[in-house]
Amino acid sequence: MLIPHLHFCDNCEEAIAVYEKAFHTKAENIVYSRDYAPGEYSDDSNRIAHAVMNIHGQKVFLNDRFGNKDKSLDCAVHLIVMFPSVEELLACYEFFKEGITIVDPFEKLPYSELSVNFVDKFGVQWGFMTEQ
Repeated sequence: MLIPHLHFCDNCEEAIAVYEKAFHTKAENIVYSRDYAPGEYSDDSNRIAHAVMNIHGQKVFLNDRFGNKDKSLDCAVHLIVMFPSVEELLACYEFFKEGITIVDPFEKLPYSELSVNFVDKFGVQWGFMTEQ
């Protein structure tokens, strides 16, 4: 089983709220850093140490970044969501419009009625496409 794991910079809780609305889902198994025994991950904040979400049939792990934050990794991760219709794609996109960076604008492709690629305000790159 391959599970995408999204790491956030202390805004995982906010990202979960947006993703829950956009993808009509709920996060499960949310563990906050304050729930850990005293140690590296334990603090009094609302930072998320672990959460699980089902996005379009795919299990996704989410958390706030812990450990050595000075070591930044630029990863080539691009999450693709296939929608059954243009209307559903556009409805979901509405939740992301604020603060995004467009990578590839809306366009029709030989294999998709509508496609758009963007980086959301949390730094995650998304590709929205319709099924043919």
